[in-house]
This record gives sequence, structure tokens and C-alpha cells, in this order.
Amino acid sequence: MSEAAPKFVFYQYQPSMAAAVIFIIIFVVSTMFHAVVLVRRRTWYFIPFFIGCAFESIGYIGRAMSSKEYPNFTKDPYIIQSLLLLLGPTLLAASIYMILGRLIILLRAESYSIIKPRWLTKFFVLGDVLSFLAQSGGGALLTTAKSADDVKKGENVIVGGLGIQILFFGLFIVVTVIFYNRINKAPTGKAMVLDSPWKQLLIVLFVTSGLIMIRSIYRVAEYVGGQDGELQAKEAYLYCLDALPMFLVAVSYNWFHPSRVINKEAMARRASVTSLEVMG
Repeated sequence: MSEAAPKFVFYQYQPSMAAAVIFIIIFVVSTMFHAVVLVRRRTWYFIPFFIGCAFESIGYIGRAMSSKEYPNFTKDPYIIQSLLLLLGPTLLAASIYMILGRLIILLRAESYSIIKPRWLTKFFVLGDVLSFLAQSGGGALLTTAKSADDVKKGENVIVGGLGIQILFFGLFIVVTVIFYNRINKAPTGKAMVLDSPWKQLLIVLFVTSGLIMIRSIYRVAEYVGGQDGELQAKEAYLYCLDALPMFLVAVSYNWFHPSRVINKEAMARRASVTSLEVMG
């Protein structure tokens, strides 16, 4: 006779209602601000970022629902919080990738980028899509797990997806640093006369990229440690190393929205460069 499969435990603790409500409120407020700016300034490249913020908001609603169910948790609220909090940062990253490509074109500094601007966004968004698919697939396996082996498979797929995200995000940070150093040493004519705080936008890019990297490394460590690991056993890690960094990313772009730098002039420049490349 085969042994009964161990039951998958949704949480090792009772999720905090207070913490969930706090992050529901702050993410909802941030998401609403992003929605207003998105429509008013027509920054369509920020749609993934807006959706990512919405994912975060709904994810913490799922945790609040789970808190009310303690100790008899049901699957649906767990799936909501597990998948959406896992995938939200991937969507935030997609818009961050798009910012750099547009900024390079705006500054007419295509030669300063180690990846051509027309390929830069496509390359990193492709990595983001691969990461998104792997994480969502792993999350689906995890939330339907019926045995310890199923749980392990789901966690391994998620770790693979997070590994892809870390790899591409690490390369993105390298590309951004090299670009920043080059344009700092020898600013283009456009960079010197442009009346917008583009250097501040690059700093925001650095900070938010670092925050997403911290969160991704935490998530890898969490899933590698498994259900019996320290990171999954205590909820405080989730809020300190995932919720807080992602909130800071969201609010950073509320405070300094890229449309302050990347405006209609930048989009017109991008269109002209693309048409010249096509003709060439």
C-alpha cells in the first residue's frame, strides 16, 4: 500500500488582517493615481505597470480573505494572493524596461546603449514574458498540488521563472549603468539642452530596479527553502521583502512619473527613428 500523500498547507500562520488592509489601501490609492495619469497623459507604455499595481491590490485582498478563514483556509483566496503577488512585479518590470528605451531615443544617445534601442525593449520584455509564463505555470501547479512532489515541482518552476527575471533584470541594470556613465561623461547635444529632469528619471530607474531585484532574490530564497523554511514560516518576511519594496516601486512613479521627461516630443522622435530603420 502506498502512503497517503501529505496535505499541502496553505499558510504556516494566520495572515495578518491589519497588514493586509494597510497594503490594500496604499496599493489601491497608488493604482488610482496611475490610472488617472495613464489616461490624462496617454502613457500607454505604462499599462503593464498599472495592471501590476492592480494585481498587488487584489493580491492583498486575497490575504485579507484568508485571514478571516483561519484556521480552515480555502483554496480560492490563497490562489488569488499567491498568483497575483507573484506576477505583479513582472508587469511593473515590463514598463520599467520601456522607460529606458524611450529615454535613450529622447536623448538621441542610441550609440551609448550596448543594445540598440529598437531591440532593447523587445529583448527585455521577451525575458519578462518568459518569466511571467514560468511563474504563472509554477503558481498554477502549486495551488493545485495534491502531494509533496507536486508542491516541489511547482516551486521549482517558480524558481526557474524568478531566475529568468533576475537574469534579465541584472542585465538591464548593467545596460542602464553603462548608458548612464557614457552620457554623464559625454552628454549629447540633446541631453545638454533638454529642459526636463532626465537624470532624476535615471536615478528612479536605478532605485526601483534595485527594489525589484531585492524582492526577486527574496522570492527565490523563499521557494528554495520550501514550506518548512524560515521565509515561508513567518509572514513578516513577505511584508518587509516583497510588499514594502513593491509599494516603494509603485509610489516612486507616482512621485516621479516618467511622463515628466518622456513626452510627445520623445514619442515623435521614436516614430521617426523607427521609420528610418524600416526604410533602411
